[in-house]
Amino acid sequence: MSEAQVSQENPMRDILVEKVVINIGVGEPGDRLEKAVAVLERITHKKPVKTKAKKSIRDLNVRKGEEIGCKVTLRGSEAKEFIRSALLAVNNKVKASSFDDRGNLSFGIKEHIYLPGVKYDPELGIFGFDVCVRFTRRGLRVSQRGSKSSKIGKNHLVKADEARRYMVEKFGAEVI
Repeated sequence: MSEAQVSQENPMRDILVEKVVINIGVGEPGDRLEKAVAVLERITHKKPVKTKAKKSIRDLNVRKGEEIGCKVTLRGSEAKEFIRSALLAVNNKVKASSFDDRGNLSFGIKEHIYLPGVKYDPELGIFGFDVCVRFTRRGLRVSQRGSKSSKIGKNHLVKADEARRYMVEKFGAEVI
């Protein structure tokens, strides 16, 4: 029996896009961070959250707790639409090494103006960003809920080759 037949018989085996996280790391607080927030808000139409440094790095002049980046989390149809536009920015090509052993996908876009429909604004400048996609199956909530949580079998977790196949079938991506 092929994977497609199993998927039709058992909806619990379907792979879903849980969320997409778009992250811009600036490395310093101030005006540049505010511009990165504006860029992220412009490309996602959502309000970004500022991220803080986890530890102090003397050489980079970064202190623990200092705001040095921003991120937005997209879910549902917004996440899928953003994946489509982000793939267009990288010519529908994703490296096989961009998938981890849990089936998550992470890739970077060097300039935000590569996204379709985004124009250059000289006041904001150009920022690169990271796109992280989390793939799951139905039933994962069992391991994450507060009461009566339970373990998920390792056969139910999304594997890297399944995530690659999903990206090729659903988004037309080319895995190189």
